Amino acid sequence: MTCSVGRGFGFYAAWVAVVVLACATSLQAADTSLRDVIDKHVADQQAKQKVSPASPATDAQFMRRLYLDLVGTIPTHDDAKAFIDDKSTDKRAKLIDRLLDDPRYAQHQTDVWDMVWFGRNPPGYDADKRPGFHKWLAEQFNKNTPYDRIVSAMLKAEGNTAEHGAPYYLVQYRNKPQDAAQAVAQRFLGVQLQCARCHDHPYEPWKQVDFYGMAAFYTRLSTVEVGKMGQEKKVMIGEQSVGEINFTGPAAEDGPGKKGVPIKPKFLATKALDEPTPGKDVKPIKFASGKAPPKPAFSRKDALADWVTARDNPYFARAAANRIWAQFMGRGIVDPVDDMSKDNKPSHPELLDALTQQFVAHNFDMKWYVRELCNSKTYQAGIAGDAEHATPKWYERAKVKPLSAEQLSAAWRVAVSYHKVDSKLKERLDKGEWSYPLTSGYVLRFFGKPSNGEGHFQGGLHEHLFLNNGGLSKLFSRNKGGLYHTMLESKEPWEQKVDRLFLSILSRYPDDAERAHFVKYLSADERPDDRVREAMWALMTCSEFRFNH
Repeated sequence: MTCSVGRGFGFYAAWVAVVVLACATSLQAADTSLRDVIDKHVADQQAKQKVSPASPATDAQFMRRLYLDLVGTIPTHDDAKAFIDDKSTDKRAKLIDRLLDDPRYAQHQTDVWDMVWFGRNPPGYDADKRPGFHKWLAEQFNKNTPYDRIVSAMLKAEGNTAEHGAPYYLVQYRNKPQDAAQAVAQRFLGVQLQCARCHDHPYEPWKQVDFYGMAAFYTRLSTVEVGKMGQEKKVMIGEQSVGEINFTGPAAEDGPGKKGVPIKPKFLATKALDEPTPGKDVKPIKFASGKAPPKPAFSRKDALADWVTARDNPYFARAAANRIWAQFMGRGIVDPVDDMSKDNKPSHPELLDALTQQFVAHNFDMKWYVRELCNSKTYQAGIAGDAEHATPKWYERAKVKPLSAEQLSAAWRVAVSYHKVDSKLKERLDKGEWSYPLTSGYVLRFFGKPSNGEGHFQGGLHEHLFLNNGGLSKLFSRNKGGLYHTMLESKEPWEQKVDRLFLSILSRYPDDAERAHFVKYLSADERPDDRVREAMWALMTCSEFRFNH
């Protein structure tokens, strides 16, 4: 692979050599565990920057953080108590392994990555509701399919959306090759191309022809409805064997009737696509509705998928390693994660090199990467520290992260033991009603965008109003097995019941002052129904519950 476009690509050419070398020496990389590599690089940088790391997270903090990061919810009362009371020295590593094997891991990772690739409001109406994609992606996480194979399937888009799921990604950009090119570069390569859409990039080496060279890979695509599976449409990606995208120059110079010149597909920072020339008799065909479109003689989208996910691609593995790091640490080594430009330098360049090299050497195994990261002292740092910034650049303390709408809904249910009081819960969740018994529209309206992936969070009056006046009352059940019923009917001393309350909701024991205060309040009434309800509501809506630890 050679870099033939202008200035600034020496770094990327060198990176190809680094990655290839890493792949050839993967056995040597295995000599030192990644968790130790992480801790050494982070500690060295902290010493260099003269910042003091926080004390390690308490068992309760670590447990709640890990549950939310791996399975998208909090531990049950029994699980929290068992872990905190366990005196074994290897209990954290065992918990990491257990949660990585938990079926909820696949579902939570599906929620996380679905937001990366689609967001709350995807551009194409056929991708607004995408149960086929959710099912397919959950299967990939269940099988621990390597990251490069997941992305390759999405970009090759074989089969139909309902039965195979993966084509949904390109379906959302139907008839919009420029949008598809911009999204692929940003989400999978960490490259911001949008400025080059209208003119040569003023600060980066990307030319407008580079942008259109990427868009040319998708200009021959269209969507075809081939039937239904239940109520879900089966949509396929059809690809013509001919057709080009025209480049008309800078947007400011464009005008009516200006046809422009055809642009051939070209990979970023390297050579143009070497593709066979279609015969003179090859014409565009009309894809018939209800019938699977024929495969083209040569597929440009498949060629791009192969290049994007190649082991020696200087962008792909690096962007993935950085994004996964940011998912768990709250901040990318290159931050924001979608802007890995030469001017947006990594905070820990050697660490990012090591993460990338080992991720490739371990064949893009996401569970391996996550296991190593979660076992590091860096991940297990406490939240109290000297850093004033909300997203500590040197990872001297853990970032406090807001729970997503999906995490909040699941955590509220676990806190009140809702699975024990509503026999319809599993059925509703299996149908995709992730917020049940709360109304999904309201939950999304108030909590749907707590984080944009760049560490930004802005609460406000809207959240306060929902937490105090919303539908949380639907979760409070007197049925046997629920927390509310147990608090009222248990013969345990109030001290033990307050411990149960805190372990169930905040995943920790109360301190002495909290225990005394709650015991005094709850025991002051012979009929404590309302007081128990108010205590539960207060803990379920406090800031400590709203964020991880």
